[in-house]
Amino acid sequence: MALGSSSSNTPVVPSAKKALDQFKYEVANELGIQVPADGYWGTMTTRDTGAIGGHMVRKMIAMAEQSLANQQQPQ
Repeated sequence: MALGSSSSNTPVVPSAKKALDQFKYEVANELGIQVPADGYWGTMTTRDTGAIGGHMVRKMIAMAEQSLANQQQPQ
């Protein structure tokens, strides 16, 4: 998204924004993708940003599945 443009995406849990941003940087680092020093992701290739987003989703699904599995364990 270009600088200065507005977004209609509003976070469901606003307090999670900082954690998700940190998670994005961690995943990019794991994939060996150089993150922009200025914080502007718009100059990155679609392939790289897609890989980061895809891995974020996979990891979040795995965390949710693990959380559900832990809740279902008999006490």
